[in-house]
Amino acid sequence: MDSIDVDGLRIGFERVGTGPPVVLLHGYIGDGTATWRDQLDALADAFTVIAWDAPGAGSSSDPPESFAMAGYADCLAGFIAAVGLVGPHLVGLSFGGALALAVASRHPTIASSLVVVSGYAGWAGSLPPEIAEQRLDQALTLSELSTADFVDTLLPTMFATAPSSQTVRRFTASIRAFHPVGFRAMARASAEDVRDALPRIDIPTLLMYGDRDVRAPLPVAEHLHSAITGSSLTLLPGLGHVCNLEAPEEFNRILRSWLHQHHDRDGRPVGSA
Repeated sequence: MDSIDVDGLRIGFERVGTGPPVVLLHGYIGDGTATWRDQLDALADAFTVIAWDAPGAGSSSDPPESFAMAGYADCLAGFIAAVGLVGPHLVGLSFGGALALAVASRHPTIASSLVVVSGYAGWAGSLPPEIAEQRLDQALTLSELSTADFVDTLLPTMFATAPSSQTVRRFTASIRAFHPVGFRAMARASAEDVRDALPRIDIPTLLMYGDRDVRAPLPVAEHLHSAITGSSLTLLPGLGHVCNLEAPEEFNRILRSWLHQHHDRDGRPVGSA
């Protein structure tokens, strides 16, 4: 695990492979390596793949609880510059998907494409108001409870099937290591409404959702698909929220195909000069 300073925050990350750059953004629980292990391993033969730990997760330091989505987006933009990436593809899960949308809106020249996995336009932008409020209230309450309560409440909502026991152990361990302050910062950012960003997305965007996702159900996917001009929507049958862990081979096949379609033979983004 490497780390780098971005505006006074220590950001941990894992970097593997060589080739066109891909940045993997985890959700508001877990960390980069545990969430994206199967993608790091599978894509390293053809891409430079980086999984960051968002501020407040994994080996990264905690931001202020008031960091908000804008703070996360600016930090990610600074991180991409600090590690020397040009035109990366952003692949974001859940909160990471909302973050990818926010970055593409606030820093429109950074990314070559977006892959939003089980993502939202923020909870307030994608869910009924009472559900969004309940979700934030639950997160703030859980941050004050025991690790066991935290895991037992959130882990069952992540899967519709049973991933491998090794995958579950790894992901569960990363959830157990949550930072209360950092988790609250990510929860507050997740709860925002970032619908205003959607019409400004003008780069290729793939939306991937499990069709049994109870956290980001089908209407969420359909709304983003209708609001992001030219976006593509892929539904993964029988899968839940963390679909990349449930069916890594199928997920990686779709993701690899997308990434290859959006780079030419010299590794440049399609459409670049």
